[in-house]
Amino acid sequence: MQAFLEFVVKELVDDPGSVSVTPIERGGLTVYEVRVARPDAGKIIGRRGGTIQAIRSVLQVGAAKSGKRCSVDLVEDD
Repeated sequence: MQAFLEFVVKELVDDPGSVSVTPIERGGLTVYEVRVARPDAGKIIGRRGGTIQAIRSVLQVGAAKSGKRCSVDLVEDD
């Protein structure tokens, strides 16, 4: 999951070198913290949040197939 998420995010941003994905376990839920450069945050969020919502949906379906739960949080770096 982490590798897939990292691949998708790096393809969307202008500065793929600044992308990092950190998995954090929280009581049976894996939260992936995605860090991008501030100018690229809008590209990940998308118009009215459509892009980040699509990323979350695909990840949740993939995790559910393997019996897991996950979520994605976007963290902007300065």
